[in-house]
Amino acid sequence: MTDRNELGKILKQRRVMIPMTLMELSSATGVSGSHLGRIENGERFPSGHILRKIAKPLGFEEDELLILAGFKSPNPAEKVEAPSSKVDPYVAKILSKEPMETQRAVVAMLTFIKSVAVARSIRSGYNIGFAEYVRRNYPEADEDIITMIQDLLEHPPKRVTSE
Repeated sequence: MTDRNELGKILKQRRVMIPMTLMELSSATGVSGSHLGRIENGERFPSGHILRKIAKPLGFEEDELLILAGFKSPNPAEKVEAPSSKVDPYVAKILSKEPMETQRAVVAMLTFIKSVAVARSIRSGYNIGFAEYVRRNYPEADEDIITMIQDLLEHPPKRVTSE
């Protein structure tokens, strides 16, 4: 379960990355802007009902937010649909050695990176690069990680397809 401050930070990061104002999120969800602000600032913890309302506008799956908030347990036995392409064996090997919490954190970071890329492509007039955006908004971010992510965004690995 994520504590209220951490969940609020995650929700705010996602909203800002889209980009969307509190009032736009309020309008899309029917939840008051002041209540959403209190959630983002860690002053309130959202109910399952609120999480369901804000999930789609923020680009989350409902279950993803409910699990993150601790309202729903992840079901490791639950069958997950196989992706259209296979997981890189090296990545699978490295991740399999990590605790489940670390694996989930990696997935969360990938989700964040994808939302940054989407925000960059959606936002008109957005002329600063990913690296500059991260440096301005997340000064504590490690420079090596920023560079690695920038390289991946600019030069995504080519998918090998078997036919």
